[in-house]
This record gives sequence, structure tokens and C-alpha cells, in this order.
Amino acid sequence: MEEMSTAELQIAERARKFKEEPLTNLSQFITPQMLYKEFMRLNKYSSAGTDGQDWFNYVGIAEERLPELLSEYKSGRYKAPPIRRVYIPKGKTDKRPLGIPTIEDKVLQSAVRRVMEPIYEEIFKDFSYGFRPNRSCHKAIAYMFQQVSFGGMRYIIDADIQNYFGSINHGQLREFLDRRVKDGKIRKMLDKWLKAGILEDETLSYPEEGTPQGGIVSPLLSNIYLHYVLDEWFSEVIQPRLKGRSFIVRYADDFVLGFERAEDANRVMAVLFKRFEKYFLRLHPGKTRLVNLNRPERGNRSFDFLGFTHYMGKSRKGKFVLKRKTSKKKYSEGLNKMGEWLKCNRHNKIRDIIRDLNVKLRGYYNYYGITFNSRRLAGYFHEVKAFLPGH
Repeated sequence: MEEMSTAELQIAERARKFKEEPLTNLSQFITPQMLYKEFMRLNKYSSAGTDGQDWFNYVGIAEERLPELLSEYKSGRYKAPPIRRVYIPKGKTDKRPLGIPTIEDKVLQSAVRRVMEPIYEEIFKDFSYGFRPNRSCHKAIAYMFQQVSFGGMRYIIDADIQNYFGSINHGQLREFLDRRVKDGKIRKMLDKWLKAGILEDETLSYPEEGTPQGGIVSPLLSNIYLHYVLDEWFSEVIQPRLKGRSFIVRYADDFVLGFERAEDANRVMAVLFKRFEKYFLRLHPGKTRLVNLNRPERGNRSFDFLGFTHYMGKSRKGKFVLKRKTSKKKYSEGLNKMGEWLKCNRHNKIRDIIRDLNVKLRGYYNYYGITFNSRRLAGYFHEVKAFLPGH
């Protein structure tokens, strides 16, 4: 657990004191020392951006260059460089775009996020878990388990936002930011990042919507957007009007709504699509659905959330609880990735393969090794063993 710095504590205190007002004069907290700390926190082995410079190239000039970078930022001379876009495999046939900013851009984004985060941690809801300090997917799953298993909220809206990170409307995001942050230097910098070009196969394009690809500040901006579109609306406007109990759990753009009564679930389902359209977002019509966990025999008996399929089953004490297992999609993806990796490394010595394979398996078990998932884990291990020479 990372402790908050003195600057972050001061910003959090100011955010609490002026809850209804946007904050100014935040750039004073960004110092050469902060930039150097953020630089040292970066992934040393990440790919170079459009300037061709990686962490190891930069470390020798960092102490001399970072004060100059700060001066460029504070004077407005700094220009956000284009982001290099590459594609990485997703599943068997798909590819996912990945944005790679330059080292200096990462350092500045990290510092701006460090200053903005304490402001929004004061207003973000407890049921929001994605890209926030000291929160995790497992905590989000545990919260949902409690609500469904012991809170009796078995009518589930399983939602899917289409291309969320690429659809965020810049004008609307600026309006949301106006409510809490009006530091001119930070806002100008955020605008530069939103407008930064994307370099792909030597072709430069400029996005008109979405958050900066691969940007360190992007997860925070995306959380801010959904805080106002969904979290605040559901908890402060919708829930007080419902007849029964309800809950929401969100991790980044992945969220689940749960209800005690079917009529409440249907009422929310009727307005949910319009709510998102109002803010230039689209829910996938085929993937956003209402699941009735009370009647598993009638189909629609499970839903996927954070890589697991969730369904009702009996505990050892004979009570119905929300169980989970690795989703079919993630199970297949995991096996395909492992099979491809073994195929590419089969020329290595067997002891090296086993050593690296154990590291990969531990990473897999760390995420998927949770209560009720032992059968899927055993199946995964059995199938991975079948890939090895001599099996």
C-alpha cells in the first residue's frame, strides 16, 4: 500500500474543504522532485514512443532535463507528441490497439494524475474499483458476492459499453472536469493530450473523441466520465426511487447492477440505454441483458464479470450463494496464449521452459485462484501439461 505524499495530503485536504468548488493553483505541487519520482516509477522495459527514446536512454539525462520539462509545461511551451500505436493479439484472431507515449509524456501525465487523483478520491463512490489506489478486481468480486448471496439481489443487469475508451466525448469531459479542476495549466495540458496525434504505420491522425491511448492519465479521465454518467446518477437519482434494495459495482468500464425486485430491474433497464446515449455512449444491445438468478432453470442463469462466469449454486452449508468459475472466453484465451508461448519456446532447454512456465502459472493462479474455481484451475493445469513434450 503506497502512502500518500505531503502534496497529495494537502490536495485531499483542500478538496474536502472546498467540496462544491473547482480547485485552482494545483500546478504548484508539480515540482522537479515529483517528476523525478514519477520517472523512477515508470516501467523500465516499456517500448519507446515516437521519439525512439526508452527509459535506459533517458536515465542519464533525467536530472538535467526534468526541470526543463517542468518549465516547458508551466509556460505552456510543451507540445504533446504523437502517440505511437501498435497492435497486440487479442484472442485467436483479433488484435487490440496499444498506444505508446514518449518517456517525457509519461512522466508529465503521471505527475498530473498524481495531483488530480486526491481530488477525485474524495468524491468517487465506494462501489467503483477500477484504476484506483488500494482497490482490485478481487475486491469488486467480493463486494458483488456479498450483495447477491446475502443481500438477496438476484435480478442482474449485465451491461456492456461499446468502445468506451474510444467514445468519450471531449466537450462533455471538459464540462465534467469544470466541476472540480480549473487549474489553467493542467486543463491546457489535458486538452493537448486529448488532441495529440496517433502515429500508425507512418500515418498521423487526430482523434476527435476518446481518451489518450496508453496514457497514464487516461484511466483517471475515464473514471471521472463514468462517475458522473453512471455512478452518481444511479446512487443519487435512481436508487432512492426504487422499491427494493439494489447495488452497483463497477470496474473501469465493466459494471453490474443488481436488484431485489424484478420491477425495479425492468424500470432501470428501460432508461439505461437513453442515459448513456445522452452522454454520447452506446450500450451493446446484444450484450446488455437482464439475468434472473432466481430461476436458473429458465436460461439466462449466469453472467460474466472481470473474467469470471458468476452463477447461483449451493455452498457446503446448503445455502444458495453466488459462485464463479473462469469464463469460457478467458479460459480459451489463456490456453491459446500458453500454447503459442510453448510453441515459440520449444527450442529452449526443458529446465528453462519449466522455470518460465511456473512463473506464468503462478500469475494465472494469483488471479483465477479464488473460492469455487478449483475445478477450472485443475482443468487448466491438466491441459497445459498436455502441451509439454512427452505428454
